[in-house]
Amino acid sequence: MEITLLSSPSPIHHPPQLGHKKARFFAGSSSTLLCTHRGTTTYNHPILRISHKAPQCCMQGISKKLGNVSWLFVSPKFLVQNKLSRDVVVRSELTAAGSAEDGYLLPELKVESKVRGACFYAVTAFSAIFLFVLMMVGHPLVLLFDRYRRKFHHFIAKVWATLTVAPFFKIEFEGMENLPPPDTPAVYVSNHQSFLDIYTLLTLGRSFKFISKTGIFLFPIIGWAMFFLGVIPLKRMDSRSQLDCLKRCMDLIKKGASVFFFPEGTRSKDGKLGTFKKGAFSVAAKTNAPLVPITLIGTGQIMPAGKEGILNIGSVKVVIHKPIFGKESDVLCKEARMAIASVLTQS
Repeated sequence: MEITLLSSPSPIHHPPQLGHKKARFFAGSSSTLLCTHRGTTTYNHPILRISHKAPQCCMQGISKKLGNVSWLFVSPKFLVQNKLSRDVVVRSELTAAGSAEDGYLLPELKVESKVRGACFYAVTAFSAIFLFVLMMVGHPLVLLFDRYRRKFHHFIAKVWATLTVAPFFKIEFEGMENLPPPDTPAVYVSNHQSFLDIYTLLTLGRSFKFISKTGIFLFPIIGWAMFFLGVIPLKRMDSRSQLDCLKRCMDLIKKGASVFFFPEGTRSKDGKLGTFKKGAFSVAAKTNAPLVPITLIGTGQIMPAGKEGILNIGSVKVVIHKPIFGKESDVLCKEARMAIASVLTQS
């Protein structure tokens, strides 16, 4: 008799001899148990699904899981009820109790997510090319009549973001009444989970200035459009650049424009809210501008941080909280973080 167990990759193990019968266990796929026996056939076991054509037989066995490897210890006593010679292949059932990585659909889901991701970037690139032409043509007039807010450019950015995300996921807005009037300069802050956060926030239709790494401005089309929008460049780990960035933000607010910060400084990889940096709250405190906290829910599941090549199925929710006023940056930071976390923890 020969029994072959395919499990997760590991060296070949040879258990002790069972009488004159020899059992061999191999490494392989955790989802399949292959049992080959000539002269006897089917075995009854809780974890096995038996071929409907196989003659009946009874096998006593104990299944045990050690680490990531499942072993089947077989008793040498078998009750044979049929002596027909044939090969029987018995496969284990995949149950809901298994991990997501054991499912048959995982490779297909990964492929589907990659295809959706490729389509997402194709749509955003195709639409950006045509909309950038409009932005470039209107840029001289924007500099002449609306140098600081640049509403025309932000309208084009909203159209671009909407065209990109509409075929792939829906965005639900809550608390839109809490947004300040379009012409009121304000400081907006939000949690940061995904590359999709920018697209989502652009659909709000507010003319706020993002802060971005200087290297992104070198990207064709997208980087040039960011320059037209008046996005504020920042060199990370450069204290002088950080100081210049904060000064420019305060100057823009005094001239009627709004600014947007991700106070965590980087995207969260586990969805949890990180520590807030004080820059945004210092700007709000020194300019007396309203501070508007925003909670983004779902972007991290659709396109996780560090996995920008995939796009999973899902939806996004945007919660706009009531504006906060104050002259102490520490108090503003604490209140804004509590507002964002109060909704994020409930999702």
